[in-house]
Amino acid sequence: MTQPRLNSVNCLDATGLHRMAYWEWAGPHAQAPVLVCVHGLSRQGRDFDALARALSVHYRVICPDVVGRGESDWLRHPAGYQIPAYVADMVTLLARLDVAQVDWVGTSMGGLIALGLASLPRPEGLPSPIRRLVLNDVGPSIAYDALQRIGGYLGKAPGFASVEQGAAYLRGISEGFGPHSEAEWAALSRPMFKPGPEGWRVHYDPAIAAGFAALTPELAAAGEAMLWAAWDGLRCPTLLIRGAQSDLLSAQTARLMSERGPRARVVELAGVGHAPTLVHDDQIALVRDFLLSE
Repeated sequence: MTQPRLNSVNCLDATGLHRMAYWEWAGPHAQAPVLVCVHGLSRQGRDFDALARALSVHYRVICPDVVGRGESDWLRHPAGYQIPAYVADMVTLLARLDVAQVDWVGTSMGGLIALGLASLPRPEGLPSPIRRLVLNDVGPSIAYDALQRIGGYLGKAPGFASVEQGAAYLRGISEGFGPHSEAEWAALSRPMFKPGPEGWRVHYDPAIAAGFAALTPELAAAGEAMLWAAWDGLRCPTLLIRGAQSDLLSAQTARLMSERGPRARVVELAGVGHAPTLVHDDQIALVRDFLLSE
């Protein structure tokens, strides 16, 4: 079975350098186009194993562990855990990959990073770094109640005696992912834990929760205005996948996204909330068919 190779790139932050890890799935040939898949807030790049394995027959697939997660470094200053800083890291990654444009699949936070990257000012005639975009259950308007729900568990996971015990904990806070077989859930859960002195711990820096603690409805509204401005300036073909039961991306926001900016094609997935995992065959086919369409 095909497995990815772990690489890393050094990125600049306010205190110096940090290392961002990324998982690379070799494409069918040396000049294969690049697909970047970026995970949600508390997840990591191995979330995309099923999707990347399927699409590596067409693409060189790159799945970063956003800083503070997975195999990447933790920041010395938690204030650096912000979307603009993640965007800067992705600019560095694209330079390392030596590509002018990529296709992009972004789940939740990974989609917001894409909006930030695609909306960066650039000289006239320079194409957007993102050619085709898949947004997985995220948009410019994010329900504040959903952010509070996420903040209720972010950074608060206990230690676990085994990965299996940790997987059961994750299943309890991830009902929105929808139904999965035991094998599928085990595959999604194994990369989420690292061994520690007292058993197993979640892979991410608990300090990423600091930004949530300071979030107010006023700050959320200000961020929403900037995201809509970015959305309205976007021109690349865009697929928006929405979990029909999502508490983060409302049906109204999805409808507006189909009418504004790049006028996204919207597909709702029944029986799923926030966010579809893109491990099932029908979800993989949805992404593949969009990315490979003309």
